[in-house]
Amino acid sequence: MAISKNQKRLIKMIAFTVIFLAIYRLGAFIQLPFIDSELFMVGESMFGFLDVFSGGALSNFSILALGISPYITASIVIQLLQMDVIPVLKEWSEEGPAGKQKLNQLTKYVALGLAFVQALTITLGIKVNYADAYFGVGFIDEPFTYVYLALVATAGTAFSLWLAEKITAKGIGNGTSMLIVSGILASFPLMIAQLIATFLTTGKFGDVMIFIAVILILILIIIGIVFMEAATRKIPIQYANRPASASFRGRSDSNIPIKLNSASVIPVIFAATLMSLPTTVIEVGKVSKVSGWGFWISQIFDQTKPIGFVIYILLIFVFSFFYSFLQMNPENIAENLQKNNAYIPGVRPGEETASYISRVLFKITMVGATYLSIVAAVPIIVSKIFNLPPSVQIGGTGLIIVVGVAIETAKQIKNLLKEQQYTGFLK
Repeated sequence: MAISKNQKRLIKMIAFTVIFLAIYRLGAFIQLPFIDSELFMVGESMFGFLDVFSGGALSNFSILALGISPYITASIVIQLLQMDVIPVLKEWSEEGPAGKQKLNQLTKYVALGLAFVQALTITLGIKVNYADAYFGVGFIDEPFTYVYLALVATAGTAFSLWLAEKITAKGIGNGTSMLIVSGILASFPLMIAQLIATFLTTGKFGDVMIFIAVILILILIIIGIVFMEAATRKIPIQYANRPASASFRGRSDSNIPIKLNSASVIPVIFAATLMSLPTTVIEVGKVSKVSGWGFWISQIFDQTKPIGFVIYILLIFVFSFFYSFLQMNPENIAENLQKNNAYIPGVRPGEETASYISRVLFKITMVGATYLSIVAAVPIIVSKIFNLPPSVQIGGTGLIIVVGVAIETAKQIKNLLKEQQYTGFLK
């Protein structure tokens, strides 16, 4: 069977994406100058969640150590500043494609600034708390050296953003999401290997049962995430200038689709990042966790501790509601419906419509926040029950990102194939 033009295009897009992701993963093994890999073993305990997006490049002190994590932080900050905090940014957000391009450019500049600050903090933290333990031949202890290392790491972030742009333009899926997923998936083989080494090599029946239970829990979580990420609540709407005939029923524009998890994984990322920053400072600073302020910070900001766990879940709920109403402003939706002579059956246009959408969005967000909290809590609870290795994360942010990106990528591939069918029909 002959390969169609669109199928050839799809194959090229997939090949392009695979090649660029391979380049990104290879960069994770190229270390920063003066860093000797044989002299250190900082590992997960030092960076924790911050190491997820880089696929281990951060704990390896790679030139791509920060990856695109500064861009994620910058994009969230810029979105928050658009809420009447900085009027110019709000104006740009309402200017269409031109304004979107300005915001995207500003986000990149902010991301590079954050990358430089983070890289400088990490390198200075290594020097202050670990002396010359991780620096190899050629290292000179002077300010320019640390600035140089920070600039190299910032260049790595700029290169990662360039790769993400190219994947978005010529590859499959969103480039930023694909880079994150590649980092998360890169940790899976180590996770499975540690599970096998911990439970299957002992020869004990109880350990084998734990291994099977953990795998089953992982499968159930993936199934649950797939269902929840695809679930939507549709608010039916009608148009005053359209006849209510059968030809207009069932159209895609006759409802407002609201995802059950409209905030996506952003609340978990925000909550986990805020929780991890103080604990990372303690780890880098070698502050005692037994007494003093170090003890209380470790109790409050460590989500594996009772107090930290409760705060972690509360933060997820707060950010879920905040981000959902930021993404879908009920007043704006009601105003747009009124401008287009559209209305929700049984609800008056204007304030009543905005109030109705707010109530629906509140109920949906409550379900979505509960779902995110469960997925975020499962790896903590399961790790405590089965005493799993630190690298094993059953559930959590990583799986939500992987499943969400997989769903969106599948939709893009499906749309490309549909485009071919429509072209063939017209010809």
